[in-house]
Amino acid sequence: MRSFARSLGCLAYGTVLALASLAGEPAFAQTAEALRGMSIEDLTKIEITSVSKQAEPLSDAPAAVYVITRDEVIRSGATTIPEMLRLAPNLEVAQISANGYAISARGFNGQIADKLLVLIDGRSVYTPIFAGVYWDTQYVAPEDIERIEVISGPGGTLWGANAVNGVINIITRKSSDTQGGLLTFGIGNREYEAGLQYGGKITSDLTYRLYADGFSTWSDKTLTGVSAHDGWSRPQGGLRVDWAPNHDLVTVQGDFYSGVEDEPTADDQSLTGGNLLTRWTHTFGGGSSFEVQAYYDYARRYVPGGIGGDQLRSYDLYMQYSFTLSSWNAVVLGGGERVDQYKVFSEPGLVFSPDSGTLNYANLFLEDEISVTSNLKLTAGIKLEKDAYAVAQPLPSIRASWKVTPTNMLWAAVSRAVRSPTPFDRDAQGGGPPPLLIGNPDFQSEKLTAYEVGYRTQIASRATVSISGYYNNYTSLRSIDFTPMFFPVEFANFTTGHTYGIEVWGSYKVTDWWRLSAGFNAQHEKLTFNVPLTPGILGPFEEPIVPLIVQQIIGYTGDDPGHQISLRSSIDLTRNLTLDAEFREVAALPNPAVPGYVDLDARVGWHATKSLLFSLAGSNLLHAHHIEFVGSSPAVEIPRTVMFRVQQSF
Repeated sequence: MRSFARSLGCLAYGTVLALASLAGEPAFAQTAEALRGMSIEDLTKIEITSVSKQAEPLSDAPAAVYVITRDEVIRSGATTIPEMLRLAPNLEVAQISANGYAISARGFNGQIADKLLVLIDGRSVYTPIFAGVYWDTQYVAPEDIERIEVISGPGGTLWGANAVNGVINIITRKSSDTQGGLLTFGIGNREYEAGLQYGGKITSDLTYRLYADGFSTWSDKTLTGVSAHDGWSRPQGGLRVDWAPNHDLVTVQGDFYSGVEDEPTADDQSLTGGNLLTRWTHTFGGGSSFEVQAYYDYARRYVPGGIGGDQLRSYDLYMQYSFTLSSWNAVVLGGGERVDQYKVFSEPGLVFSPDSGTLNYANLFLEDEISVTSNLKLTAGIKLEKDAYAVAQPLPSIRASWKVTPTNMLWAAVSRAVRSPTPFDRDAQGGGPPPLLIGNPDFQSEKLTAYEVGYRTQIASRATVSISGYYNNYTSLRSIDFTPMFFPVEFANFTTGHTYGIEVWGSYKVTDWWRLSAGFNAQHEKLTFNVPLTPGILGPFEEPIVPLIVQQIIGYTGDDPGHQISLRSSIDLTRNLTLDAEFREVAALPNPAVPGYVDLDARVGWHATKSLLFSLAGSNLLHAHHIEFVGSSPAVEIPRTVMFRVQQSF
């Protein structure tokens, strides 16, 4: 905390010097006009890449995809990626503590939701040790986000294993779009932040961006009113360089962070990590292109005193070639390889044997989009992926889209996806000693076959609506198996089941200065534990205990609300004053039981000048505190939060 305060003071001093030397109009100004947002028609023409790995208009994408625009991110007042993701009506976002979130799509949400693949500029941040995403180590400045593409539904054919229930791709802005400087200060009732970035030009086609950010968040409280000891801070810095000679785009970018998190019953946890990514894209004549991307990622978290932690080094290489065989046939093919070197610092309650290793993954994929008619398209694809524990397995999909009219589209899809085994599934020993739960060296991939249908329409020039329905059939889900002595139990693949649901969202531009957006999703989950228990193991205690254990197995596969509702209003009160508010209603969670809740987030932004922006944002405004998800015992209450920010561009 003290080191962060010193950094903040130095940054403030530098700011005074910088402001004193300002001259001319700032190049990075966040003008009111720039934040007014696009028209409804413009929104449907946003080009996205996550559905087909080729640029295509949002209105033509045959998938349940929602795009969080840069305008929405900034006007929401959200400063962390999880809070930005609340803007997507096809996601479940629940805050567990000051530094933890549970985020998923189409069910199976948990403290580490393992069926959602998350990427930042194509770099996977999904951990292969436990499965899922450490949200406390993912950060992108709101001003540097171009858009966030959120796909609910499987994406295994293009993105590979672990893209089971959804894919999130966070795409940042080119350095050429962030020229000049931007200084940010923020202070609130439970955190403070500071950031400085600068973008410059070396030549006409070579630009760069440098940044440094830091924040500190105070601890929340438990149900009993005592500190949850979950406060944290994390400074981060990085750069991006873009070179755009004729027909080429070369990008080099990287980040480094080092943070500290309070622990309830142990010393502080340290977080350290960094990444370096390079990507080259070449465009040929006739619209074909070739792309190669490579990155290195390092992440380490550790609690001293024998409490534990883990370390991961990832090396990834990916290549893709896109071309057309004719005017009605577009092909994307590619492949890649990934190597993960991991080390687990075991703790008394969780031991890995072995505690280190190397995981190798390789894949090849092919997707072909065929224009059957001018309005009917058929897309078929397949990926062959070999994970660290299995032979190559096929991940096929087929999608069809029909443009009934230029503004109305029907689509349908059938896909297969898998969640790969992890060292946690196969090598962990938990509880005890002696251990109560052990990994299974024969643990296999979890499998999904998904069926989807959807409809997307633009009503006149002021409204859009997207509707999608799905039926997901799961096999080989993670469960447990009982040994002859009942304990220890071991991981197994005995749970099967299905989910089905509907997702609806839309946007309506009431006037030129007022836009409304709404979202609704509902789902039903039915899971079955398929192995009969050996009678008599627990004697007279079997009747009450065994059903409870089975219930916990099924329940901890995911803890999901039956429905969610959101309504967002964005108003330009004047040319320089904006007001945004979002109402959300989330149904109760079944197991562990958490009451449903209703809450409100809001933000007021005032552009005092073209280069100076003041904003006041609040979240969870309807309640002093509430619980969203039980991830620890005792449960942590999420408080009302208010943040005042000042941004000066130069």
